[in-house]
Amino acid sequence: MAVCGHTAASGIRSDSCRGLAGAVRLAAEGAHVFITGRRRSELDAAVEEIGSAATAVIGDISNPADLDRLYETIRDLGRGLDVLFANASVGEFVPLEQVTEEHFDTLFGINVRGTLFTVKKALPLLNDGASVILNGSTAADVGAEAFGVYAATKAATRSFSRTWANELKGRGIRVNTITPGPTDTPGVSGLAPDPDQAVGLRQHLAAQVPLGRLGRPEETAAAVAFLASGQSSFITGSSLYVDGGLNQI
Repeated sequence: MAVCGHTAASGIRSDSCRGLAGAVRLAAEGAHVFITGRRRSELDAAVEEIGSAATAVIGDISNPADLDRLYETIRDLGRGLDVLFANASVGEFVPLEQVTEEHFDTLFGINVRGTLFTVKKALPLLNDGASVILNGSTAADVGAEAFGVYAATKAATRSFSRTWANELKGRGIRVNTITPGPTDTPGVSGLAPDPDQAVGLRQHLAAQVPLGRLGRPEETAAAVAFLASGQSSFITGSSLYVDGGLNQI
């Protein structure tokens, strides 16, 4: 079984497309996938795309009560969790002088607090030998202008994976971070204020990547499937980069 955190937010970038691609891939590998998110319409569309192997539970991962409802649904099925993909996150370009308390609280509430409690509350359901996959970002490794709060949340995520890999090793539970570079999703365009600037942003991001293009959600999903599988049985505490060489070359 697998859980894929799936969230959407208005006006700011969301990693939901990569989460959906991961859920589709895990379902294709034979998992029953539980997905969660704040918008019923998007959850319904995701279930339609994934098929009968998906169960959707509406909720906000920054709300502990919503996480409890998600895990109660999983617990009722009675088979625990073999894979937890905690991918829900949001981001927005905001320069330091314009950072507000609301911006900070939103990003840290979902990306850091939400990730922490998504994993913590899953612990009783995680089967021994399970795989936990956190959603990172190459933004944590570079000083991209106006992306400081988002990058800080992803640095926290990377730190979590190291600590939790050490804490959960006694149960054989592996914890790793998937670290995508710029990926061709609607969320990328959503970072720009208008369509023309969105085109320019996509071109700019692609030009920074050694492979000369943006990544595809399916490529991130393939890496998630690898970390979820026994093929990665000797990998824990790591960060798997799916970035076209952006942070490697």
